Amino acid sequence: MEKEVVALLLLFVFKSSVIDASSSWSTATATFYGGSDGSGTMGGACGYGNLYSAGYGTDNTALSSQLFDNGATCGACFQIVCNARQSQWCRPRTHITVTATNYCPPNYDLPNDNGGWCNPPRRHFDMSQPAWETIAIYRGGIVPVYYRRVKCKRSGGVRLTINGRSYFELVLISNVGGTGVISAAWIKGSNTDWMAMSQNWGMNWQSNAYLTGQSLSFRLQTDDGKVRTAYDVAPSNWQFGSTYQSSIQFK
Repeated sequence: MEKEVVALLLLFVFKSSVIDASSSWSTATATFYGGSDGSGTMGGACGYGNLYSAGYGTDNTALSSQLFDNGATCGACFQIVCNARQSQWCRPRTHITVTATNYCPPNYDLPNDNGGWCNPPRRHFDMSQPAWETIAIYRGGIVPVYYRRVKCKRSGGVRLTINGRSYFELVLISNVGGTGVISAAWIKGSNTDWMAMSQNWGMNWQSNAYLTGQSLSFRLQTDDGKVRTAYDVAPSNWQFGSTYQSSIQFK
């Protein structure tokens, strides 16, 4: 009976929305951080830095260990609705889609049910305050939610920010559509073959080749196995610290 009620509730909430029917709903809880303007959510464990320039804005969230999976869900999108049947602090018939951009670490000094919201094995979203207030009322502080992973919709192409020095290219991959999560990456200079990159941290991928003076191409794979190739994204005079937007995107 409870499952039927939940199904009817979610159908009512999303009757005018296009959602990913292949993903099932799960239960979790949600809090917020980062201030009313979301400025405190910039940076984070996924390495995106300024979330506006990375294409994510304030519709973002940190994840508990159970959901973060050691960074394997960086960039993933989650659709979240407050469970109004269990909390008076929910805004009725509202939902939001947020991107995973940060990690919410455990606090073992507090119990799981009283402040240690991100302690294992809890599934918890620590959302930006503007995102959280879309579905809940500020005074509530913490609310029960339903969530599901959905496809990410991005404006423009995948962005590649090249950091590092000399024989070390550290490439931040952001603004990824589709599943949102890059699971493998390759780089190619205009004078080299394709070379596999290794994941350094978050969505930063590294190469140990000397590629200065060569135009750079990238081949990217998302965690559903889809592959896209961006040829000559960075021109031969590319510079460390610069961001280059490709013409490719995942859907």
